[in-house]
Amino acid sequence: MANIKNKNLFIVIGSLILLAIVGFYLKSKQKKGIIVYTTKVEKRNIQETVLASGKIYPKTEVKISSDVSGEIVELYVKEGDTIKANQLLARINPDAYASAVERGRASVNSAKAQEANSRAQAEGAKARKIQAEAQLEQINAQLKNTKSIFDRNKSLLKKGVISQADYDAAEAAYLAAVANKKSAQASVASATASYNSALQSVKAAGFNINNAVAALKEMNTSLQRTSIFAPMAGILSKLSVEKGERVVGTIQMAGTEMMRISDFSVMEAQVDVSETNVLQVNPGNKATIEIDAYPDRKFKGTVAEIGNSANNLSSISVNSDQVTNFTIKIIV
Repeated sequence: MANIKNKNLFIVIGSLILLAIVGFYLKSKQKKGIIVYTTKVEKRNIQETVLASGKIYPKTEVKISSDVSGEIVELYVKEGDTIKANQLLARINPDAYASAVERGRASVNSAKAQEANSRAQAEGAKARKIQAEAQLEQINAQLKNTKSIFDRNKSLLKKGVISQADYDAAEAAYLAAVANKKSAQASVASATASYNSALQSVKAAGFNINNAVAALKEMNTSLQRTSIFAPMAGILSKLSVEKGERVVGTIQMAGTEMMRISDFSVMEAQVDVSETNVLQVNPGNKATIEIDAYPDRKFKGTVAEIGNSANNLSSISVNSDQVTNFTIKIIV
């Protein structure tokens, strides 16, 4: 009896195991359903992300060149130094410019001496003009007197009171007075012209002084520019010259770049964005910046400027397959 019960138990267990295997097999053959997630309907902002690559630069970087040409005789800084505003950085040989200043001062003194001489000549011409005018007045008085005598003698001659010789003498005196007046008038005109010419010489001498003073001012400015000062505070990020080298000034041409000062307190990322994505970027957009030197850090930034023109339009030949990029500046 016990054996029959055990046998029936084994049959039941085996049947259950068989059913389980069949059920597992059939379940594995069934197609899996699609998992669906649901959420509450509400208004949200859709965030678009634009990926771009570029480089990091200091926001402010100043290239320093000399305004004057010459040899660098002193160089007071080295690359990597911390620079203060108005700090003396270098000095160009000032000898030639100092000599030019001395010549300029001599030119100013010469122009002033010439003006003083012209003023003296003008005073002399003025005195001669006054003297000629006084002589003319004196001759006018003499002419009036001789004319009066001549007219009286003419009447007396008709009455037979005086002789012909007396009349002729009075007439000669009158004609001489008329000639003297014309000569005096010519002298006044000549003296007046000389005086006016002297005044013009004084004015021209004044212009020469102004020209010499302006030239001296330019020479002094060039002499002062032999000392090169920092226009801003920052780090000397690049030094392109050595003591003893000659540099070309920027007064007449591009000049020699001597060094660069960068302000690393504010950095700027310049990235290239394709024309298909640039319309999705606006000033003020937030940006996440990853830098290879800091693989475990992410920096936040703000879009400050979007290029108005493509950065590759300057290429000699642009084909239709070339990608057009715009430079975006991001303040880090």
